[in-house]
Amino acid sequence: MVMKYAILIVLAILAAGVAAAYVSNRNSAANAPTVGEMAPDFTLPSQNSPAVSLKDFRGHWVVLYFYPKDGTHGCTIEAHNFERDIAKYDAVNAVVLGVSVDDAASHQNFCAKEGLTFKLLADTNKTVSREYGSVMNMVVTRIASRNTFLIDPQGKIAKTWIGVSPEHHSEEVLAALSSMPKP
Repeated sequence: MVMKYAILIVLAILAAGVAAAYVSNRNSAANAPTVGEMAPDFTLPSQNSPAVSLKDFRGHWVVLYFYPKDGTHGCTIEAHNFERDIAKYDAVNAVVLGVSVDDAASHQNFCAKEGLTFKLLADTNKTVSREYGSVMNMVVTRIASRNTFLIDPQGKIAKTWIGVSPEHHSEEVLAALSSMPKP
């Protein structure tokens, strides 16, 4: 009988934690920059260079996508699809930048294992993820939410995707890019 109550208490605590994480994640996305706003600038380390700044890509479209964790199933699918389409992004003057809270060494291993050539940025302090409303609380840790921001060549948010599905997301982004006015 005591064991039954202990299990119920543990389940209630877990349910409360999941509910709090859900509310926190919804609030985080509500803080994301919106279409027409200047994209928050940042400088982060990547898998193969000391620092990458958003301002370095002025004059290009930027696909800034946040993802939870290197090497996980959905993140690998999403990264492979962006890599598969990298020539199409190049053709429309767009660069792809992935951001997670993993460190640069993890990104380097992920890129080497999966054959990724675009930059993955290490937001280990979660500062950029917070600025873009892309932090997800997972009860005991925080990771990046699966959100994407299309930034125009002048540095403004042109389109946002919150809570994307990784399977066809690259095609969605390419379709949006093809409908954008030419600079």
